[in-house]
Amino acid sequence: MKKLISLRLKIYLILSSLIIITLISGIVMIWYTFRMESVLNLLIEKDVAAFQAAESLEAALVNQKGFVTYYFLDNDPDWLRQLGEYRQIFKERLGEAKLLSDDEPQKEIITAIENEYGSYIELKDRVIAYYKTGEREKGARLHRGVRKLFFKILDLCEEYKNIHRNRMALAKEKSYNEAVNLRFFSITALLVVTFIVVLMGFFLVNSILKPIYRLAIEAGREGKTGSTKDSGNTKDEISVLAKSVRELLNDIDLTHFELEKSREHLQQAEKMALVGKLAAGMAHSIRNPFTSVKMRLFSLGRSQNLTETQKDDIKVISDEIRHIDTIVQNFLEFSRPPKLKMQKISPSVVVDLAIQLLEHRLKSYDVTVNLVRKKPLPEIDVDPEQLKEVLVNLMVNSCEAMVRGGLISIHENEENDTPIGKAVVLRLSDNGPGIPESVIGKVLEPFFTTKEEGTGLGLSIVARIIEEHGGRIDIKSKEGEGSIFIITLPVKDRFKGKSA
Repeated sequence: MKKLISLRLKIYLILSSLIIITLISGIVMIWYTFRMESVLNLLIEKDVAAFQAAESLEAALVNQKGFVTYYFLDNDPDWLRQLGEYRQIFKERLGEAKLLSDDEPQKEIITAIENEYGSYIELKDRVIAYYKTGEREKGARLHRGVRKLFFKILDLCEEYKNIHRNRMALAKEKSYNEAVNLRFFSITALLVVTFIVVLMGFFLVNSILKPIYRLAIEAGREGKTGSTKDSGNTKDEISVLAKSVRELLNDIDLTHFELEKSREHLQQAEKMALVGKLAAGMAHSIRNPFTSVKMRLFSLGRSQNLTETQKDDIKVISDEIRHIDTIVQNFLEFSRPPKLKMQKISPSVVVDLAIQLLEHRLKSYDVTVNLVRKKPLPEIDVDPEQLKEVLVNLMVNSCEAMVRGGLISIHENEENDTPIGKAVVLRLSDNGPGIPESVIGKVLEPFFTTKEEGTGLGLSIVARIIEEHGGRIDIKSKEGEGSIFIITLPVKDRFKGKSA
């Protein structure tokens, strides 16, 4: 019985804590409603500012009254100067009111005030003109008509004030009602939550704790069959169940881990098989049309009197077709070890061939290549076509990464590498966006790509070709600072057995 009471006590403590937290949260919510009410009151400040602008507008209009009459009495031009100043003040206040008007009724009233004030100024200027020319009777008659227009504008200003006065009263009433409603719903929510927690405790004890207790007794009996040491000192039911479940989970985790490893190997094998089938079909389907195109280009070059530019274009087209043919071949050989056609050649020659092949493409990407070469690299045993494919792939990747053009730098050096020995090193760097640190370790893996239309084979083929040459490729990159691909190839011939 002690075990059951102990477990119940734990559950009751948790439920009590939940109730206390809920009550505190509800109190905080109610307090927040008062804060919300004060914040909502701030929302009417705009209407207050507009109301004050309306009062200033009205005051500026009233201040214009009487100056023309004073001028009529003593012909002192200073009255007209003061009138002009108050007119300017009125226009400034009218502009402020325009900025604070945010709905159609307000804008309509402001427009009406502006129009009526324009008429008012025009008529008043005519009155002044009459007074200046000595036609006082005419000026006096017109002056009486102007006064009616003055009071009309004054009424419009009052109407504009009333709009904001009403809006302020409405906003205050609305915020108060919302705050009252929110307090009501908060109190209701507190009562409902408290009821639900109590109900949950009742069902927890009767529907969960008692079955757990029975399960713990059964698990304890199974444990006692192998040992009688703990027969009088059994742990509480949760500990007994936890031990049994932990052992089961350990077995499940181990099985799951082995299953995941098997699944990964199976998926990789399926991908390789699919690539092999796809590559074989593609190689047969693509190569035949390209062979015909190459033959027609050769025939066209022999049969036509072509300019040097046209010959150069045909040569570039032929080189690109040969390049596509090489890509198809690489795709075909991706699922099986490549057959390197080794020969003695300087990597510098291969670099020049790759740059020449990509000349037009580099221009189309607005990319400049900076070749840093103190002297040509020594001849080593490489497959020039495969190495050229590596360089072309890396440069094209850099071009596609540098969307708005940029610079690719190629540094050639001879170095002593610890695991390889004497080696030639090609460093291809760009000033593109770089590779995120989270994926830099995956870019050489097959089928991994960050491009929407990429196959994920380009860099993996590059890595495989370099590896088959006995070299290695390293990547250094920081996001936003460009990337550097470092190709290290051995100088000594280690591939006699692999040469085709």
